[in-house]
Amino acid sequence: MKSIKNSEYMISDNNRRKFITTTSKAIGSILLLSSPLLSFANGFIYKESITVGEIMDLFIAEVPDAPIDKTVDTLKSGSRDIVVTGIVTSMFATIEVIKRAIELGANFIIAHEPTFYNHTDDTDWLENDEVYKYKANLLKRNNIAVWRNHDYIHRHNPDGVFKGLVSQLGWTNFYDVKKSVATIPQITLKGLIEHSKIKLGIPAVRYAGALTQPCKKVLLMPGAGGGRRQITNIGNEKPDVLMCGELQEWETAEYVRDARAMGQQLSLIVLGHIASEEAGSEYMVSWLKEKVPGVRATHVSAKNSLLFL
Repeated sequence: MKSIKNSEYMISDNNRRKFITTTSKAIGSILLLSSPLLSFANGFIYKESITVGEIMDLFIAEVPDAPIDKTVDTLKSGSRDIVVTGIVTSMFATIEVIKRAIELGANFIIAHEPTFYNHTDDTDWLENDEVYKYKANLLKRNNIAVWRNHDYIHRHNPDGVFKGLVSQLGWTNFYDVKKSVATIPQITLKGLIEHSKIKLGIPAVRYAGALTQPCKKVLLMPGAGGGRRQITNIGNEKPDVLMCGELQEWETAEYVRDARAMGQQLSLIVLGHIASEEAGSEYMVSWLKEKVPGVRATHVSAKNSLLFL
């Protein structure tokens, strides 16, 4: 077998052929990955030009039993064919969030909640409303697409909102996804409230219960789960505390009041809808950076629409 001499090492003909083959494959992979026209079917896209519809379809493809027949997850402005220059994720596509997207050069907003003040974003009743017209025109003038990702992110595996919230609270190792329960190291209700305020960056919460009550089993129900569902889950899981986004005061809050009156050690923490689900919009940024690495994605907080005095 012939060999090529070198002052520091010797490479046989066979090894040289292997080296050339391996190097060629590596260079080929790099060229493929940098191709502006290449689309991967295995879970991510790397393209110089990508449309709103392609990003929507990529996320929906990961959701079990998708597409959903009746869903609110539709485009609220713009079209699927818009070529994306940048993405902003937020709980709401507020006017402030839209203006921030414009500053960032982003023309695609992925929002978790409605854009036009009702669950299905019906706008017939708003045709003559000055606020609606200003917002709709702002989006149209700047050719910005807004997609609501609510039903799909909640059905995603994992549920992006719960995953984001649990991670932000630091409870990933304590959380049972099937029961929506976090069994945490024991803490007082007051301590739990302070922990939540710090981790979620909120100035105040509403609560019911004794501040000295020990809390270990936390039922997590971000967003607006509805009184019947919240009360049913309390009955099934027997938590020390329900931590929710929002509630009907005349439903769940009254149930907790009566439960405490009959001797149950049950507490309630109301975080606020945005505070309880904002982490889901941050989760979307991490998903986008992994799946669509060629597009800049930024989370812009919608913040709370209400102030505390």
